[in-house]
Amino acid sequence: MQILHFDIKPHNILLDKNFTPKVSDFGLAKLYPIGHSTVSMTAARGTLGYMAPELFYKNIGGISFKADVYSFGMLLMEMASKRKNVNANAEHSSQIYFPLWVYDQVNGGEGVEMEGVVEEEREVIKKMIIVALWCIQLIPDHRPPMNKVLEMLEGDISNVHMPPKPLIYPPDEPVDEDKAELELETFSISSSTPIISTSFPFGDSNDV
Repeated sequence: MQILHFDIKPHNILLDKNFTPKVSDFGLAKLYPIGHSTVSMTAARGTLGYMAPELFYKNIGGISFKADVYSFGMLLMEMASKRKNVNANAEHSSQIYFPLWVYDQVNGGEGVEMEGVVEEEREVIKKMIIVALWCIQLIPDHRPPMNKVLEMLEGDISNVHMPPKPLIYPPDEPVDEDKAELELETFSISSSTPIISTSFPFGDSNDV
């Protein structure tokens, strides 16, 4: 038996006296029997900004353990960047939604400048960001299972390649511009990728 947490976010990761992280607050959790590819949901659940896009857009895939992978990716992005994933007061509009901006920086061979970071930490930060970008893919099947996420985090950065650039909405989903701006500034709603003819290695695994 597996559990879908549905509310992975910084506030729900606690540290014990040895600074070992513990997942807390299982108030929204749902049992996920082994062998089931998806679960039925009558309403979206979780915290806006960390909720997987399939909880909003039913046409991109069913709800499964990949929803928690998405939330972990948003958490990992914030840890790596030491900032929220949305900054409505950013100097440049391209920096408002951080995952989009940081993708361009990393993919272009540039580093993400942060104060108080020593040189040996930069490679770790870059790897965390790349793994986070994989976790926040739009299509659930394009996200890695958690065992693959751990493998990438613990492995050499040379074995981790960049995913496609994230988008905010499904390509065929009509979006009201005023609503989109509100979601960007307020919710950090979701980061996602377009449906493209690329080989994704993560879709067939049911591991968590």
